[in-house]
Amino acid sequence: MSRDEANPESDRYDDAPHPREILALFGHVEAEREFLDAYRRNKMAQAWIVGGPEGVGKATLAWRLARFLLAHPDPGAAAVLTAESLAVAKDHPAARRIASLALADIFLLRRAWNDKTKKHFTEIRIEEVRKVIQSFHQASGTGGWRIAIVDCADDLNRASANALLKLIEEPPERSLFLLVAHQPGRILPTIRSRCRRLMLGPLSPEDTIAAVKNAGPPWSAAPEAELIVAAARADGSVREALRLLGDDGVAFDAAVRKLFERLPQVDWLGAHMLADKLTGRDNEAAYETFMRAMQRHLDGRVRELAGSGAPPARLVGFARAWEEIRNAARETEVFNFDKRALVLGVFERLARAEGG
Repeated sequence: MSRDEANPESDRYDDAPHPREILALFGHVEAEREFLDAYRRNKMAQAWIVGGPEGVGKATLAWRLARFLLAHPDPGAAAVLTAESLAVAKDHPAARRIASLALADIFLLRRAWNDKTKKHFTEIRIEEVRKVIQSFHQASGTGGWRIAIVDCADDLNRASANALLKLIEEPPERSLFLLVAHQPGRILPTIRSRCRRLMLGPLSPEDTIAAVKNAGPPWSAAPEAELIVAAARADGSVREALRLLGDDGVAFDAAVRKLFERLPQVDWLGAHMLADKLTGRDNEAAYETFMRAMQRHLDGRVRELAGSGAPPARLVGFARAWEEIRNAARETEVFNFDKRALVLGVFERLARAEGG
């Protein structure tokens, strides 16, 4: 598989290194150890869901495991038995092949590029799964590993999920499926039942800063004070920290938080100004920061209310608001609607939920 340099990759953030290019893993020592121990004992599950919040290193860990298996195909080899981690040297042929996607036996399933709209498809289509299925059965004539990385499984629609399920149910020998998932609960239940789950938590601020520095310039060149603030507000997500370190990212995040903190009173002037700012293709990073801030606000309010013993009916309103916002966001992306209506609708729905 070779990378088409002309098209952006849906699983790469901006100009940051792709997860397959990142050799270092920050945090998640126990998760890495679980993979390594399973491999050593020849107890590697055929399919794994690597779950957790967006941007905490799930895909980096999946590619790290794939690189290790490619470099060490025999679980009983001395190098495996004495390994302290899944690290592979950057000059190892396996590392170079994975970085360039010059692979015959490792397959990446992700949202494809749409030449007509000049954007990525909003879902992983069944056509992409069928391509992987065909190649999967033709690969690894030497008896090595066949590895499929799905990034991310949240993007599978029902048809593509069912097609992937058939491959997981009847795979060739020595096959491994690594499903990266921000919300594992949204994966088809029949797929979940066939996967071993490995959940990753948010990174510590220290690990977040280290991962940002590892991403290289321009993020690594940010002043230490800005790195500390971005890491504190990123909730353990390197991806969010990179967003915040973009143009006025920290200030923008603070302004959005203030609007949410006023709820159920809505500052409609501020909301309209925000909606204007988020309209247009050039403001994708700000839009993602807004949506993440909204999710943090919803999560925080639900936890606060649940902890204070609020009646279930009070929490239902927030669950309903989240479902409506998620559906509206999906429609906005699929049909390329103006984001103004979505942003204003977010404040309307959240105010209604706060008002009970």
